[in-house]
Amino acid sequence: MILRTVLLPLALAITSAVAAPVAAADYVQASGALTFASQYQGETFVGSFPGFRTTMRFDPAAPQDATLDVVIPLAGANTGNTDRDTTLKAGDFFDVARFGQARYTASGFIPQGDGSYSTDGTLELRGVRKPVTLSFTLTDGARPTLAGRAKLSRLAFGVGVGDWADVSIIPDEVAISTRVTFAPAP
Repeated sequence: MILRTVLLPLALAITSAVAAPVAAADYVQASGALTFASQYQGETFVGSFPGFRTTMRFDPAAPQDATLDVVIPLAGANTGNTDRDTTLKAGDFFDVARFGQARYTASGFIPQGDGSYSTDGTLELRGVRKPVTLSFTLTDGARPTLAGRAKLSRLAFGVGVGDWADVSIIPDEVAISTRVTFAPAP
């Protein structure tokens, strides 16, 4: 009798818990930083995009089904230099009057080992959509943290046209870094 009333339901509960797949969790950005680095006439400068927003769907058991979505308001670009920031927002660079935001979307994380992943996403900037690979680490837990890096060609997106297209003044390659701590989506 004890077997049927106590142990059988307990065994079924344990079996169900072990056999049940872990569902993908939806996350929203709790805090974070998104920065870019380049050079101007050989001098390195770093800028940031305050106000960016990130969402993620992730299941450690199925990283191939993960998604990442980053919305970047370009008018907030800040390098700490007023003249440079004004130039970045103008038509030759981000052209924020026509293209107020950039967006990075990715589907499927590729495990690289030791909590490292990569994803081949798409960046839309100035109306141009190009693939950009993001390499990152992702901590586990209720509030995971993603720390990643990418490189992109500014000229492929039409950023820095006219005289600014001269790579001896500003290199074509721009380094991107991000660190985002997530919270479960409401």
